[in-house]
Amino acid sequence: MDLARTEVAPRRSRKESATRIGLMALPVAFFAVFFAYPVAAIVARGLKTDGAWRFGRIGEVLAQSDIRHVLWFTTWQALASTVLTLLIALPGAYVFARFDFRGKQVLRALVTVPFVLPTVVVGTAFLALVGRGGLLDQLWGVRLDTTVWAILLAHVFFNYAVVVRTVGGLWSQLDPRQEEAARMLGASRFAAWRKVTLPALSPAVAAAALMVFLFTFTSFGVVQILGGPTFSTLEVEIYRQTSEIFDLATAAVLTIVQFVAVGAILAVHAWTVRRRETALRLVAPETTARRPRGAGQWALLGGVLASILVLLVLPLGVLVQRSLDAPGGYGFAYYKALTSSDSGVFLVAPIAAIGNSLEYALAATAIAVVIGGLAATALTRRTGRLVRGFDALLMLPLGVSAVTVGFGFLIALDEPPLDLRSSWILVPLAQALVGVPFVVRTMLPVLRAVDGRLREAAAVLGASPWRVWREVDLPMVRRALLIAAGFAFAVSLGEFGATVFIARPDNPTLPVAVARLLGRAGDLNYGQAMALSTILMVVCAVALLLLERIRTDRTGEF
Repeated sequence: MDLARTEVAPRRSRKESATRIGLMALPVAFFAVFFAYPVAAIVARGLKTDGAWRFGRIGEVLAQSDIRHVLWFTTWQALASTVLTLLIALPGAYVFARFDFRGKQVLRALVTVPFVLPTVVVGTAFLALVGRGGLLDQLWGVRLDTTVWAILLAHVFFNYAVVVRTVGGLWSQLDPRQEEAARMLGASRFAAWRKVTLPALSPAVAAAALMVFLFTFTSFGVVQILGGPTFSTLEVEIYRQTSEIFDLATAAVLTIVQFVAVGAILAVHAWTVRRRETALRLVAPETTARRPRGAGQWALLGGVLASILVLLVLPLGVLVQRSLDAPGGYGFAYYKALTSSDSGVFLVAPIAAIGNSLEYALAATAIAVVIGGLAATALTRRTGRLVRGFDALLMLPLGVSAVTVGFGFLIALDEPPLDLRSSWILVPLAQALVGVPFVVRTMLPVLRAVDGRLREAAAVLGASPWRVWREVDLPMVRRALLIAAGFAFAVSLGEFGATVFIARPDNPTLPVAVARLLGRAGDLNYGQAMALSTILMVVCAVALLLLERIRTDRTGEF
């Protein structure tokens, strides 16, 4: 009997390895063709001259004072944005983790709306709040549209949910009795939190900080709209060098610099995630959340709600207000103007961008769910360098310049059998690259929670790997799959950096339409941009509210 077991175990291990490699095949091919190849093509175009590589160009570009200023500002504003976001969002993470109050589920969805909004819409919202003729300008004559404070606050607005969901999700599962035991032994409230809770939270705080730093380090739409000619991040400079100056060599060097920085950030992030998964014993979140007690806890809840109102709700509210503030009085004049193509900004009426975006986002969601679902299944086993490397590969599109990817599509995918420049599928492919990491991150924890013995029992009874997935995994992860599809749809709907290059003039998406309208003078164009931004915000909000209703867990994590 023991001999039979020792013979079966290696065969099963080899079969599992072969299955895992088979599951990785399609995602690896997808990323190789539609991510690595376009990025490599644009880098090669910039650094190759007469067939020879000119790596000396890297030093020449980095020696330029204006490029060094861009690198400094990119790093500095990312660090400042990360610190400010943590200071403002950590109290919110505690409130969502430990307090139970009416409307908590709706409020959690509300604070996530800014995260899935296109960065160009976030920039538009803050432009309506702090820019020329904005609310602060009208009330007190205060304008912050071209100062670094506007950029930092917009980044807090955008990344608040990252901290609340990542840190709050873990905080809600920490057993509060450990901290209570420390207090019974004589520790003060702060000492108990510092010595018991903070060490347990540190992996989640580090993971959230790294993700915020990543998103702000690669910030594009927010800085482009609010920074003006004074402030420029690496992403904005890559766009400027590519589309305005046509200096592909400089753009290629900056792409390499950003790629290396993002790779380092993601490597550290993966390490913090592994620490968070393996170092803690967690409890059900329902057992830790209670009604606020005492004046101090009610004051904390009130302060967090006030900060959400001012930092998150107010910009969105101003966006809606400006979309209704027409020259003839409040009304839907700007929304009605979306049905006309007389402005000359587009070959079609701006309202066509709504249908285009929905069609593209649905196609991108289907692609992301298939690729991400296969990848998450392959990653169910935690161990192995191959698995960790594959996991890191899937996260790269979140940090690599979307501008580079979009322009790379035009350069690389222009010859048979991959001549896709005139095909509608080009936009969903670019959007799916951003959606896949969200599918993987949503489905992977649920897949890993499935008892492996169930899969083994089904395999022993003769079920094929496909039937094991269909009969064992799918029923348990069905809701997670719907949530993953919802997040992929939301982020695909708002993708801007790559789409701005590849969306055709007769088929603009909502973010591209907003950016083009903002780039033209006139109250009508500005009002239409506000109207389209409001429509996109409402669609994202509805999608997130639906996701919260079908969640299988209450941790609040992504």
